[in-house]
Amino acid sequence: MADGDEDIPRDAKIVKTLLKSMGVDEYEPRVVHQFLELWYRYIVDVLTDAQVYSEHAGKAAIDCDDVKLAIQSKVNFSFSQPPPREVLLELARNRNKIPLPRSIAGPGIPLPPEQDTLISPNYQLAIPRKRPAQPVEETEEDEESVDPNSNPPQEQKTELPQDAPQRVSFPLGAKRPRQSSQ
Repeated sequence: MADGDEDIPRDAKIVKTLLKSMGVDEYEPRVVHQFLELWYRYIVDVLTDAQVYSEHAGKAAIDCDDVKLAIQSKVNFSFSQPPPREVLLELARNRNKIPLPRSIAGPGIPLPPEQDTLISPNYQLAIPRKRPAQPVEETEEDEESVDPNSNPPQEQKTELPQDAPQRVSFPLGAKRPRQSSQ
């Protein structure tokens, strides 16, 4: 054994031997502690279940059958077995029968739509429109006095709701032009 192996407990030596037998030569020292914690927790769970099975059967002490039953229940309910290789091969064959969709992207890296990128505008400012200084209610006399054949002013042609704010979007990474100091 190595020089520092005399000071460690027997269980840690066993974990190190298991790692070495599996071809693991380099590992963090904490790996041994993690394996020991997992090992102890698993043993405590199995023995607790074995004690419950023994008490249920009316036995005075835990025997080998209780431990085997506890281990089997852990294996059946805690660990899931992978499907057989033949099943996986059949699933792969069925999946690979479906051709991949044709790529419609041109050369280069395909990018998502602009609204899904980080460079798209990411917030909006609502700029309220200023209301005209003139009174909102007009009398019928004012409307009748206007000549229908005359050209109305340009402002009256576009009928926008006065209450709707104007929305302006800004991208987050936009650079502002520098102001020259004179």
